[in-house]
Amino acid sequence: MTRTTRTAAALLASALTLAACGQVEVAGSGDAADPAATTGATDGTGEITVVDDQDREVTIEGPVERAVVALSYNNEFVEAIGAGDRVVGVDRGTVQRAPYLGLTEEDVVGESIGELNYEAIVALDPDVAIIPRNGAWQEAAERLEEFDIPVVVVTSWDVDVFAETIDLLGEVFDEPEGAQAVRDFHDEIVTAVEDSVAGLEPVPVYWETDQPYITALPGSGFDQVITGAGGTNVFGDITGGDAQHEITVDPAAVVERDPAVVVHEMPPSAEPYPAGAVAEIVTGIPARPGWSGIGAVEDGEVYVTNGWATSGLAKAIATAYLATWLHPEATADLDPAGYLERWATEFQGVSDYPGEDAYVSAGGGQ
Repeated sequence: MTRTTRTAAALLASALTLAACGQVEVAGSGDAADPAATTGATDGTGEITVVDDQDREVTIEGPVERAVVALSYNNEFVEAIGAGDRVVGVDRGTVQRAPYLGLTEEDVVGESIGELNYEAIVALDPDVAIIPRNGAWQEAAERLEEFDIPVVVVTSWDVDVFAETIDLLGEVFDEPEGAQAVRDFHDEIVTAVEDSVAGLEPVPVYWETDQPYITALPGSGFDQVITGAGGTNVFGDITGGDAQHEITVDPAAVVERDPAVVVHEMPPSAEPYPAGAVAEIVTGIPARPGWSGIGAVEDGEVYVTNGWATSGLAKAIATAYLATWLHPEATADLDPAGYLERWATEFQGVSDYPGEDAYVSAGGGQ
């Protein structure tokens, strides 16, 4: 009996009433999967065996032609390696953040990565469900097991496991060349930045995520952006925070630590935010009580970015942008705008790319 037949039979037999719910269970980061271990292996019957983000060995009936993929960053990577046309179900955030992927309300199988509609997923009869480790993957694996739908944990927001992640997706979708192309592009950017800022004096940075006064701590991808760009995190002496290594800080503490550059990243959205909304943040940051004396404000080094641009490609593009703001002379040959355009047009298939000004402010101050 094929998996499709078994699924249909199980649906009829159990008269599914699965609720559209899912408790988010944040797993520990765990050890990154061994790159060698993520190399898919077939047993001659079309099965693919991979080791996922949580070191779980998962067998998939290949080739994968239909996939449910939760998390916009996961979907960006699937699109980038050349397998976006095989995605049949996503979370609502992906539809909202990346409309260029052509996914609609009809493709939504979850309100979020932690709130999935298992009845809708089963009805799509996917070959695999791909969920990040901060999503409801444990519940999904349990609920989908009886329908022979394997769950593979993939966490594309984690900078530390970028190479393993892109290779894993290449194996799942049998797109090794596409995966290698993404790796090469990422490495090109990271290497160029490293060469440009090597040996330079670090510049103090305050990086703000989404809401005012929520900042990144060591262990977060944003902290790695700062250090990779030749900066130093003004809150680099603090550890802990939430699951994303972020924490809310006292506004006065930012003033005391006097960053030379301030960056505020808005939530990722391929559809550019209205210019007025961005300008309000750019002018609002210097107007915060007591912030007029901060070096970044005095020098006009306040930047507002769209996370679709600066958190894309495992934050490599953000690292390039920040490096040019911290060390403009040493990074004169870097072209972050060119990197962003290539990511949008070559790897994401954006046909009406609006240009970097739609995603990255030019900086502002008093």
